[in-house]
Amino acid sequence: MLKRAWDNRFLRFLAVGGLNTLFGYSLFAALIFAGFHYSLAVFVSTLLGVLFNFKTTGSIVFKSSDNMLVFKFVAGYGVIYLLNVGLLKVLSLLGFNMYAAGALLLLPMALVSYVINSRLVFRGRP
Repeated sequence: MLKRAWDNRFLRFLAVGGLNTLFGYSLFAALIFAGFHYSLAVFVSTLLGVLFNFKTTGSIVFKSSDNMLVFKFVAGYGVIYLLNVGLLKVLSLLGFNMYAAGALLLLPMALVSYVINSRLVFRGRP
């Protein structure tokens, strides 16, 4: 049953997303612990997190080792970022606090990210 679930690309995407989140946050926390200013810790963990995310999403989810796709990947994340920020603003205007708004957008943003990656970045990959 686990093998069958792992054959589902979207489930692999969600699992890899969890791994990527763990990597990015762990790096951020380690940098803070090491005495880095929070702004530098965010910058470094985001930069390395996106690169790590590109490699794991590409190789594990979409079975791709094409490093030239990194530019499309970063552009896709730019779109996701702008959409997320815009929707957070709308939800805040509707009275949601940022914690609830962020939680509410987790699944929709994961779905948008999956569509962008599967249809635009890693198009044609199994």
